[in-house]
Parts: sequence; structure tokens; C-alpha cells
Amino acid sequence: QVQLVESGGGLVQPGGSLRLSCAASGSIVSINAMGWYRQAPGKQRELVAAITSGGTTNYADSVKGRFTISRDNAKNTVYLQMNSLKPEDTAVYYCNARIQPPGSWYSDYWGQGTQVTVSS
Repeated sequence: QVQLVESGGGLVQPGGSLRLSCAASGSIVSINAMGWYRQAPGKQRELVAAITSGGTTNYADSVKGRFTISRDNAKNTVYLQMNSLKPEDTAVYYCNARIQPPGSWYSDYWGQGTQVTVSS
């Protein structure tokens, strides 16, 4: 059974920083891309940032220059460093990973979500 466990959300003032972590565990042969999505109340889930197994990154225009995605392949963990946070960054943030379990091809897995609130 594969699990993604997120941590690091919380309440922060505008201009502040937070670091999200997401660790994949269980029976894993290989992990391809990993990423972070977010969903604000009344809005659709959107891609925030993604990173391939080789380290190539992709960001939503709204977070470029403020957020940095990284991963530690040895720990099956992806991180999202969020700086200069704005109230519009408030959302539930979800970790996503394309994982190959034993005897199967790749499938998408999701974390449970972690709340990020940016407010004074």
C-alpha cells in the first residue's frame, strides 16, 4: 500500500514563509514526477509546481519566483518552499506523485492535503 503523508501547513502572515513536505512510503519500485496542487474554496484544484525524477521543474505563473519545489529521491520526499506568501495563496495543498508499485505500472497517488492560510 502506497501512502503520501504531507506536513508543514499552517497560518502565516502575508510576506511570510512556509515549507511543505510530502513523504511517499509503502511498496514502491519507482517514482516518476512529484508535485503540489492546491484548491481554494469554490475553486478548482490547480497545479502549483512539479518536478521530474531528473529534477526538471515546472511552476504556475502565480508562484514563479516565490515558490521552490525540490525532492530527495533517497527519501522519496518532495518539498515546497513558499516565500513571500500572499492571501491568495490560501488553500488546501495536496501532494501528488506518479508511483510504480511492484507488479504494476505507474499510477497517480495523492496526499490527504494540508491547509495553508495566509492572513494578518
